[in-house]
Amino acid sequence: MKKALLAAIQVAGLMGFSLLMNRLAVWMHLPVPGSILGIFVLFLLLQFRIVKLEWVELGANWLLAELLLFFIPAAVGVMNYIPLLEQDGIRILAVVILSTLIVMVSSGLLAGALSKRKESRAS
Repeated sequence: MKKALLAAIQVAGLMGFSLLMNRLAVWMHLPVPGSILGIFVLFLLLQFRIVKLEWVELGANWLLAELLLFFIPAAVGVMNYIPLLEQDGIRILAVVILSTLIVMVSSGLLAGALSKRKESRAS
């Protein structure tokens, strides 16, 4: 029970941080969405050990575990665009598949390079 309460507090903190970064992006007229700005700022805060990993780890792990649930509204929203899908569905599908493959390949190559770099440092 204590762990669940801590995770809920961490999720609330992450949501508050996200809202703060959204407002900051709008207020500063940045061309970057607040969510991306928030991820970058949180990464820097973690890297410079201003924010400790323990402060966000449980909540972040829960959010990652339930990530699929956050795509349901977007998937349902696609149903509003049936005429567009009937007209350009094949092209949209091709772009989605190609971009997914590019992300998968680049992520794999980056993970491989980082793994080799970590192994060379260890030996």
